[in-house]
Amino acid sequence: MARLRERSTRLLENGVVRNAIGLYVLQLGNYLLPIATIVFLARMLGPHSWGSLAFMQAFASYVYLVVTYGFNFSATREVARHRDEPLQLAELLAGVLGAKVVLTVLSILVVLPLSFLVAPIHRNLDLLWPALLWAVSLSYSLSWFYQGLERMTFVARWETAARALSLAGIVLLVRSPADTWKVLALQGGLFAAAVAVELAVAYREVRFGMPTGRLVLRTLRLGWSTFLYQGALSFYTVGNAFILGLFATPTVVGYYVGAEKISKSFATMLFPITQAIYPRISHMASEARAEAAKLARTSLFVLGTAGVVMGLGIFVAAPILVRLVLGPGFESAVIVLRILSLLPPLIALSNVLGIQWMLALGLDRLVNAVIFSACILNVTLAVILVPHYLHVGMAIAVVASESLVAFGLYGALKARHLDPLVIARQARAQESPAAAAAGAART
Repeated sequence: MARLRERSTRLLENGVVRNAIGLYVLQLGNYLLPIATIVFLARMLGPHSWGSLAFMQAFASYVYLVVTYGFNFSATREVARHRDEPLQLAELLAGVLGAKVVLTVLSILVVLPLSFLVAPIHRNLDLLWPALLWAVSLSYSLSWFYQGLERMTFVARWETAARALSLAGIVLLVRSPADTWKVLALQGGLFAAAVAVELAVAYREVRFGMPTGRLVLRTLRLGWSTFLYQGALSFYTVGNAFILGLFATPTVVGYYVGAEKISKSFATMLFPITQAIYPRISHMASEARAEAAKLARTSLFVLGTAGVVMGLGIFVAAPILVRLVLGPGFESAVIVLRILSLLPPLIALSNVLGIQWMLALGLDRLVNAVIFSACILNVTLAVILVPHYLHVGMAIAVVASESLVAFGLYGALKARHLDPLVIARQARAQESPAAAAAGAART
């Protein structure tokens, strides 16, 4: 019993495990709490009003995308590399925050004219500013900073609390479709409060510095390649509801988004492991590539197996999931959910190969090439399929794009002789004779 307690203590003291636990708590706030929100809102608002809400959130997600600028990858990598250098961390924090302020202003200057030029947005102007508050608040999260330090439990605590309180506020204050704007206002306002706490604690640990033009430009250059990666990736993930809404009614958007959120609530449960291991592989990649490959191989096996199990479960249980989560009036979402059941295994494969392995090795351009190809495929298929097949056509376009990402990344690694499975196997083969020789010497 004492040995078991000692082993459990050592496991919890491990940085990757501790970071993963914190990320899973954060994931509870990111996806499981929103599922509870969906259960309430889908019934309270109905497919039409809920589809309008999803459309405006998808539009605001592009603002979130621009303001985060890929810092969740590029800045996390830099924090992991310089975690013991307070001066470097202070400059990085100032540079990222300064860059986000600049990007926020630029985003608003673009959004305002678009809100009058694009008819579906103009029809939902009452949701525009609440949606912007929601997007900007989320984009200022300091999860990238604490993730690089492998201290995600702190972020998880505050951001999950903000989402839980927003859910409580929604249940209390949203009583009809006329209250739709309150959903975004509550979520954005409470998340902004959590970010303020994160920022205050960060500046207790590193020196406060005003962002300078030099720091902002350097930080933007640092994050450019990962911004392209995240931008192209998000264009056909978070923006699908927006693309669909340009061709279809809010009710159809509601069908698609309901199925997508259910599918991705499962798929993204794999992401905390990806995020937890990413700083560790980034730290190891330059000095111990073989060890990094072994860790990536283990992650690929664990996440791949979990993704396949999740996908099969979603396909079989699709009618029950739609009935339980979305309620009456969403029966047309079942076929979409069954198509999207392919996402968990595909996302698991692309997360390990693209984020954990290739970005950690600095292969940003190679990843971007694959992602941009998938983005073009997604938009092309959406334009062809959505006018005829609506939400079903959008689901097919998404699965085809994710398939291109997953298998394209693996093909690119094979071509570069950087397959982590091969590298790990070669390292193990080299270790075997050395271990045998050491055993013979001891004999």
